[in-house]
Amino acid sequence: MSIERARRLRLDSTEAEKRLWSLLRDRGLGGHKFRRQRPIGPYIVDFVCLERHLVVEVDGGQHSRSGGDADRTAWLSEQGYRVLRLWNSVVFGNLEGVAETIR
Repeated sequence: MSIERARRLRLDSTEAEKRLWSLLRDRGLGGHKFRRQRPIGPYIVDFVCLERHLVVEVDGGQHSRSGGDADRTAWLSEQGYRVLRLWNSVVFGNLEGVAETIR
C-alpha cells in the first residue's frame, strides 16, 4: 500500500519538490544517490540518501500547524536518520543555499 502511495506522490510532486529533485537527481549533489517519495517504516519521506541516513523534507505552510511532524522526525531519528526540514519558500528563493545546507 505505501509503495502505491509513494508512486502517486512522485507523480503529484509539489513545485518545490520538483525543483529540489532537479538538484538531487542523478547523483547531482556530491555524488550521493537520493531517492524521492521513499517509504521508511510507517512514513513516506520526500527525499532520502540511504548511504548517509539523511532525510530531506520539503514543507509548505500547512506543516507549521502539524504536530505529526515532530512524531515523524522523532521516529526517523530513532531509526538512525538525520532529518532536514526545508520550507518551500527557501527552496524557491535560495536553491544554492539549500544545496550547501544538504552538503
